[in-house]
Amino acid sequence: MAVPAADNHRSLCPINLAVEIFGDRWTLLILRDLMFAGKRHFRELLHSDERIASNILADRLSMLVEQGILTRSGDPSHKQKAVYSLTEKGIRLLPVLAQIGIWSRSFLPVSEELGATAAELEAGGPALWQEWMAKLRTEHLGSPIKRPS
Repeated sequence: MAVPAADNHRSLCPINLAVEIFGDRWTLLILRDLMFAGKRHFRELLHSDERIASNILADRLSMLVEQGILTRSGDPSHKQKAVYSLTEKGIRLLPVLAQIGIWSRSFLPVSEELGATAAELEAGGPALWQEWMAKLRTEHLGSPIKRPS
């Protein structure tokens, strides 16, 4: 894999590079909705509890497509709709979101209802995460993909 040019980034620290993609208040929530709520269309993502503005949602979706975390394709059932799908790169973020949810349940006032998925992911551990990633591969990529070693 090519090393990104330093002048395009604040630094080449791996945490900084990830924060440059996920460090705003909306991107991880969009990924959460794609992974755990089954949302695939702009309107579905727009109607999340956090009430993202449509221009911000469009910007974040565009950035996630540009970064290779999502793909955007036409919806065969409606010419004016697009379907957003996670790529393998996006699916591999599931353990990160699982750990964020687990951490939040430990230290923040998470509601039982909204923390249910995090509780399930915590109880199931990495084996469950792999199952969910396999399911996402089927739903978003169309067929199971073997996880590289």
